[in-house]
Amino acid sequence: MSRIAYVNGRYVPHADAAVHVEDRGYQFADGVYEVCAIVDGLLIDETLHLDRLDRSLGELRIASPMGRSALKVVMREVVRRNRIGNGLVYMQVTRGVARRDHPFPKGIKPALVVTARAIAPDKIEANNRNGIAVATVPDIRWGRCDIKSVSLLPNVLAKQAAREAGAYEAWLVDKDGFVTEGSSTNAWIVDADGNLVTRDVTNNILRGVTRTSLFTVAKAAGIPIVERRFTVDEAKRAREAFISSATGYATPVVRIDDTAIGNGQPGSMAERLRDLYLNAARAGARP
Repeated sequence: MSRIAYVNGRYVPHADAAVHVEDRGYQFADGVYEVCAIVDGLLIDETLHLDRLDRSLGELRIASPMGRSALKVVMREVVRRNRIGNGLVYMQVTRGVARRDHPFPKGIKPALVVTARAIAPDKIEANNRNGIAVATVPDIRWGRCDIKSVSLLPNVLAKQAAREAGAYEAWLVDKDGFVTEGSSTNAWIVDADGNLVTRDVTNNILRGVTRTSLFTVAKAAGIPIVERRFTVDEAKRAREAFISSATGYATPVVRIDDTAIGNGQPGSMAERLRDLYLNAARAGARP
């Protein structure tokens, strides 16, 4: 069965899905996006993702393309038509189509694209079972990383640098030597006292939805969390390290650059958090 995409009011074959050449997302990266995980047919953390989508749109002064109830219908229909049991649904909203000019054009409609694709659970499980490596790279992004913008070129360059270094993910490091976040994930460590440590949220990182949900389940389980900066050196000396994301949940980090973390094996905290998160996410996503 061919994949199906939703593009500006129409469900079309994925191979034929297209936007206008003067869509501002294409020409200016003038748009935002969200990615929502699908686990056993359930949309995970849907409300939090849609809340963040609304915030990103508001920060860029882009009108919502439709009401939330209607968008939920579209998301589910795209998932249904693509027969996705485990995977992700991707939503992208741009300011719309207009003659190329930098100022906001008047009288145009925002453009909406929704797609879905499967992700094999075995791939996620392999990362959790074996752990991943991360490479540190300078953080060269713009000053509003709290907006989930489609302007991701620095993230792409960081991810590519990591892959060329034999690592799965890049950790971005600011000019003072502190880790901000991953190229497409949030960064965590477990310190010597057993505290979960992750960067505090300002404009320099994205408030990850999975990050937010991990806070909730960790607090409910009595696991202490500290929001503060940490250096690369501190991370390399940490008891554990892991990354969080919508499709990876809590994935253990076993190596940073050339340094093994802990005993070089996935840590128990990441596994515990992953189980707590998935149990809570499945329960919250059920109709």
